[in-house]
Amino acid sequence: MPRRKLLGRWGWGRPGACDGLAALAAVAGVAVLCPGILGGAEAAPAGSAPEPAAAAQSDVDRYELDRARKLRRDRTLQTLSEGVLRVRKLSYRSRIDDLDIPFYLFEPLELRGDRGHAALIWIHGGVHGDFDPSYFPFVREAVDRGYVVLAPEYRGSTGYGRRHHEAIDYGGYEVDDCLTALDYLRAELPHVDPERVGVIGWSHGGFIALHSVFRDQTSFRAAAALVPVTNLVFRLSYKGPRYARHFVKQPRIGGPVYARRNVYIERSPLYHVDRLRTPLLVHVADNDRDVNFVESQQLIHALEYLKPDLAETRIYRDPPVDEFGGGHRFNRRVDRENGYRRVDSPHQRDSWNRIWTFLEWHLRPYRTKPLAR
Repeated sequence: MPRRKLLGRWGWGRPGACDGLAALAAVAGVAVLCPGILGGAEAAPAGSAPEPAAAAQSDVDRYELDRARKLRRDRTLQTLSEGVLRVRKLSYRSRIDDLDIPFYLFEPLELRGDRGHAALIWIHGGVHGDFDPSYFPFVREAVDRGYVVLAPEYRGSTGYGRRHHEAIDYGGYEVDDCLTALDYLRAELPHVDPERVGVIGWSHGGFIALHSVFRDQTSFRAAAALVPVTNLVFRLSYKGPRYARHFVKQPRIGGPVYARRNVYIERSPLYHVDRLRTPLLVHVADNDRDVNFVESQQLIHALEYLKPDLAETRIYRDPPVDEFGGGHRFNRRVDRENGYRRVDSPHQRDSWNRIWTFLEWHLRPYRTKPLAR
């Protein structure tokens, strides 16, 4: 059974673990999220690898600033949630090692009975990204539809100290971190029907969503990968050495593509489409400047050829790009200055209509009783 911890203002933690961040908490105006619980550098678990004897002041400031920003974002999420849904911040231990993985749990204010809810594992994007308030309007819609949403801050996510940050393992253990959410749902949330669980993610999160259903072919009823990273072999050569440096120094990758071809192929979803056994939705944009269309179309074509009965794909042509989003964020357009409300374009509206319809068909979030086993 996964170990559960509640964090900061939203729960309990180890006494005294947050003392080193008191000043930052005062600046941010919120309670501290305990670094020892989250695997931060200041209070690493016993037996873990020691931190470097000394770090550059700029690095120290960087991780402290990341923590402060995370505290502010958590306060925003709490404010947005008040009176609308229930949000808690907890952690579980990854099934692959001793790293504690913080996560957000979003639930309706009134829960149904035993196994009365479908659930979504909601995976944020970004190399060293984190779950931020721009996801909130869509999470709120999911909860309104009857879903319980669990959003893991897998290894490498920003805001939890050096150890968590440097544990990044792109396409490796981070997938295990997210799959551990299944263990938590089964063990700790009796109101979630384990037969109605889906996974959804954007960009790097879409990449993890793809790996999740390729690795675990039975636990998910549906998956949605939006503007997903698909092919690291191609991507790193296309983006160039400045981008590739984020990968080559990761210990379990251990070098550039030409020296570690098998590792990059194993970590590229494109090469594992034949493993798909789960209904999958993929949406991409042809003016995406992050996951460029020359990369994303490879996955679209592979799915259309190899898995036409399981995959629902759509290419959005030239969605608008402005201060609210577009391109790589074509279906995550929000107004950050005015309550993180949706700012729909025709493309965003169409994409979300299709996402909700697809998930509803496979997960039945409106059902108050479990599906037959």
